[in-house]
Amino acid sequence: MIRTFALTFHTHSRGAGSGWSFSQALSRLVLGAWLVMCGVGPAMANPKPASDFPVATDARLEQAGEIVRLTMTLSQPVAVATLVTAGPDRVIVDLPSVNFQVQPAAARKSVGFVGAYRFGLFTAERSRIILDLTQPALVARAEVKPVRGGFGELVIELRRTSRAEFLAAAARSGPEAGSPAPPAVVPAKPLGETRKIVVIDPGHGGIDPGAVVASIAEKSVVLAFGALLKEQLEAGGRYKVLMTRDDDRFVALAERVRIARQAGADLFLSIHADSLTQAQDVRGATVYTGSERATDAEAARLAAKENQADAVAGLDSSEDVHDVAGILMDLAKRETRTFSSVFARNLVDKLGGSVKMHKVPLRSAGFRVLSAPDVPSVLVELGYMSSPKDAELLNSAAWRLQAVSAVRDAIESHFQPERLVGKEAGNRR
Repeated sequence: MIRTFALTFHTHSRGAGSGWSFSQALSRLVLGAWLVMCGVGPAMANPKPASDFPVATDARLEQAGEIVRLTMTLSQPVAVATLVTAGPDRVIVDLPSVNFQVQPAAARKSVGFVGAYRFGLFTAERSRIILDLTQPALVARAEVKPVRGGFGELVIELRRTSRAEFLAAAARSGPEAGSPAPPAVVPAKPLGETRKIVVIDPGHGGIDPGAVVASIAEKSVVLAFGALLKEQLEAGGRYKVLMTRDDDRFVALAERVRIARQAGADLFLSIHADSLTQAQDVRGATVYTGSERATDAEAARLAAKENQADAVAGLDSSEDVHDVAGILMDLAKRETRTFSSVFARNLVDKLGGSVKMHKVPLRSAGFRVLSAPDVPSVLVELGYMSSPKDAELLNSAAWRLQAVSAVRDAIESHFQPERLVGKEAGNRR
């Protein structure tokens, strides 16, 4: 049974001189009232450090006749639950929070009718394993056996089945596969707060590793980058910095946007590292803004891939919260995208002076994570993990410091008093 959570909503207001127009402020109030009616808001969570979780090691995927078997060694027995989903066809295994000490690359191989599998933290209290199916299959066995020394062995056995039987099982599983993590507690901006609020969004996380090259996962690269950027921004005392995740956990795309909006963020920066399996010579950083129409095919490809992050974790992305109060939201969105574009150009300039940039460094596309109508939002691809040179740099502490410093400088420049005065003057016209 999937747990349910009580939700509450907290409102906030901005001080004068923030650079925001009446339409943006009003759209926030309309959104707040709508969230109250829908019951959407932050809930309390009590995450434990990963060091307290049972440890999973020694993952093996093998075929024995008509059975495909996944086994993992656990430091202690835990409860296990399974379900199947159709379109895409998957077997989902839910466990209590587990510390997976298994290389992500180990899950990429295909065995029998299992195309690949992945694993990771799904919520603060739940871990998840997803097995992608190339043919219909059902769970024949799912248990954690106690073994000598207090350890446990997770055993998941799948058997091939008919399409009709598989679809019937998926229907019986119901909507539980799409149950998102409980919303994080996001403090509203208090009255009198003069610091700018910056939300850093390290992409992927938990069960969604992002791009994986050798044993290096994108989720780890961007988390390290985001943590260092937060440290540098907070050092000067001018910013209140929030992160959509500060550890290896999954966060749904809509939740990332919600965190920024509820915090009253002045800037949202999503951090990623791309991968092109057929083009190892492509390298460099790229900055993206949100737009219904992509600037080119490459931008459209990347947005489509990043927008599948929820599906990778077994979530139903069709249940996203849609914008409300259309006219007000449209007004706010136009102004927000102008501010986003100004920051994006500034970021390209600052990064270009420090790191290798892509030959087309500024693009736009329909990224779901950049959809907040009232928070200037930008996504930066730090480089291509598929490029040996970029991969080396992305894992270099010296390069990371250099790139983070450039991003920090772009943020500092963006919030200079003269730039804010220009924003306010533009809002009055």
